[in-house]
Amino acid sequence: MRKNSVKNIRINSEIQRELSNIIRGEIKDPRISPMTTVVLVDVAPDLKICKAYISVLGDEQAQKDTIAGLKSAVGFIKTKLAKNVNLRNTPDIKFVLDQSIEYGVNMSKLIDDVNKNGD
Repeated sequence: MRKNSVKNIRINSEIQRELSNIIRGEIKDPRISPMTTVVLVDVAPDLKICKAYISVLGDEQAQKDTIAGLKSAVGFIKTKLAKNVNLRNTPDIKFVLDQSIEYGVNMSKLIDDVNKNGD
C-alpha cells in the first residue's frame, strides 16, 4: 500500500477519530489534560507504526504530563483501538507533541499587536 493511497488516507482518518474518542472518553489518567486534541495521525503503509500528533492547550508542564500519561496508557489505547478498528495489524502508537496550534495562536497575537500599534 502506498503512503498517499485512498486506503491509507481512510485508515489515518479512522484511527484519528477513534484515538480522539478513546483519549476524550475512556482514559481516566489525571495527568492527561482535558484540552488534548489529536491533530494528525500518520500510519505507515505496512500498518506497523502509527505516529499520533497531539496538541495540548496549556503550559509546558501540562504538555509534558499529557504525553507521559499517554505513553503510559499506550497498551490500553492499543487494546481499545484493536476492538474498535478492524485491521489485520493494530499499529504501535508513538505520540508526538505538536505545537503548531500554539504557534499559530502566538503568531496571530503578535500580528494583532502590530496592527494595534500601527493605527
